[in-house]
Amino acid sequence: MSLPKGLAEDVSKNLVMVARLIDEDPEAAYAYSKIALRLASRVAAVREAAGFAAYANQKYSEALAEFRAARRMTGSVDLWPVMADCERGLGRPEKALEMAGAAEVHKLDKAGQVEMRLVAAGARRDMDQLDAAIVTLQSPELASNTVQPWTARLRYAYADALLAAGREGEAREWFAKAVESDKDGSTDASDRLAEMDGVEFVDAFVEDEDDSDTEIDAETEVDDEVEPQDDVSVVDELDDEDDDIEDEDDDEAAAETEEDVVKKDVVKEDVLLKEEDDDKN
Repeated sequence: MSLPKGLAEDVSKNLVMVARLIDEDPEAAYAYSKIALRLASRVAAVREAAGFAAYANQKYSEALAEFRAARRMTGSVDLWPVMADCERGLGRPEKALEMAGAAEVHKLDKAGQVEMRLVAAGARRDMDQLDAAIVTLQSPELASNTVQPWTARLRYAYADALLAAGREGEAREWFAKAVESDKDGSTDASDRLAEMDGVEFVDAFVEDEDDSDTEIDAETEVDDEVEPQDDVSVVDELDDEDDDIEDEDDDEAAAETEEDVVKKDVVKEDVLLKEEDDDKN
């Protein structure tokens, strides 16, 4: 389906943002995919991009609906493995296994078939069928010494299944093989291998932060030692103010006493004058 030039450009810009952000910011990619859907929901590429954006955000029901729509529009089986994995995400591993045995799998290219094998093994593990999961992953692609885009993920899944089954020696061997083939760091095989070997990595930057925290704590302790001295000076000042108030009260009391004495003297003088006047009369 062709779109008008202006609309096609707007849709294209949103699809580019979906592809750019889907790994580092899935929520933002999902938002751009919704815009593209509103603009051109009848375009298969838009439905597929919306499906992968929903899948990256674990919105498996929505992702499955978009993948089915894209498949109806194109007739392609390329999305069959990820559709089966959506069934796993929805808690239906039996449905994923049913899809793994469908005729569509034979129409997939080698990469698609390996992806379908990974999904089927995951479904077996969902059903606590560890031995069956290990057997599912045993294939010519796993045994091949040729490194393909799927090799690291296939070896990693096999090692992880072996470890879950308690076969640690074999698991270590296959984690090591996964590391050898994982040139772009698509798995954390190196971390898993180091964990099995008891290697512990120390982040020097974290140590520096700890040292900084220690210095801050030391400064805080010094401040705490100084604060009581400040409190003592404040108490002393308050005591001095109380002493001043008491002195003022004493002065006022003394002043009141002097006034009383003067008043008594005046009264005495008045009495004497009256007696003198009476004698004269």
